Amino acid sequence: MSRTRVAVNGYGVIGKRVADAVLLQPDMELVGVADVITDWRIQAAAGRFALYAATDEAHEAMGRAGLAVAGDLDDLLALVDVIIDATPKHVAAGNLPRYQAAGVKVVLQGGESHETTGHSFVAQANYESALGRNMTRVVSCNTTSIVRVLGALQDAGLLLKARGVLIRRATDPWESHLGGIMNTMVPEPKIPSHQGPDARTVLPDLDLVTIAAKGAHTQSHNHYWVLQLTRTASREEVVQALRAAPRIAFIRMADGLVALNSTIELMKDIGRPRGDMWEVALWEELITVEGDEAYLTYQVYNEAIVVPETIDAIRALTGSAPDAVASMQITDTTLGMRQDFLLDAAPSLAGGLS
Repeated sequence: MSRTRVAVNGYGVIGKRVADAVLLQPDMELVGVADVITDWRIQAAAGRFALYAATDEAHEAMGRAGLAVAGDLDDLLALVDVIIDATPKHVAAGNLPRYQAAGVKVVLQGGESHETTGHSFVAQANYESALGRNMTRVVSCNTTSIVRVLGALQDAGLLLKARGVLIRRATDPWESHLGGIMNTMVPEPKIPSHQGPDARTVLPDLDLVTIAAKGAHTQSHNHYWVLQLTRTASREEVVQALRAAPRIAFIRMADGLVALNSTIELMKDIGRPRGDMWEVALWEELITVEGDEAYLTYQVYNEAIVVPETIDAIRALTGSAPDAVASMQITDTTLGMRQDFLLDAAPSLAGGLS
């Protein structure tokens, strides 16, 4: 079977992680990466990937920087089946006509609007609706976590509505020297915050409101949810519904995982590349159920959570895997994803897919 030829445009926080994930897939080939930068970020990729210049100006600048440039973006597009655009927010929308002219499939990231592609993607929720499409948009890190967790409870027939508070990281760690939020917290300027409406682009029937603020930290987000269930339920029912879903991993304060930084340190200790966490990390002992209400909190590693969704989006657009279970099994196995970071390392897709 021929492998899907993939390119990445934008070798930044998401792009470099997607590129590495593509390399692990047995049914994909990474043809090259494109960007406009010439500093350490792209220099680290030199020798690992074929480098392409996204603009004429970048081509000249890369040459002056001593980078070996294989061609421009149009040259790269002529060689691939799918382009992953991981460029900064709103840049991808401007690139879209170029991709369409080249006749390639396109995966955008959550910085672009739903209207740009007309389809938003989370693998376990709506993989089948993306089959054969020309383009899709992998939703943002926070929205991905919302769809995974609340979608699991919705699939189990337990969720009536959800109200959540999100404490967001202020900026990417590598940019924290540029200034940011220190010794304060900045509320987002409206309620609901954008994550709630964004989640409904994937799960239209989800009744939720999100409230968000930026905190004085740079690594990962933290969600708090108050959930009204469809009926009186036991805590065990809620836990089992979450355990049945893919890409949710349980953590426990009893194991010393008491804060966001401890989970990040654990990812390094179990050998994750760049310390990445692709799963939603859900505190097991904090899941509380009282009658028809449930409460929970979890951690979202914003730099990595959308990587597996992007890989699955490639298969959906090209039709190289017939359904979510088939694609996610490959993705989760190649990445080494877990359902419990300390107790087991084997991904399971037995349930939780809609």
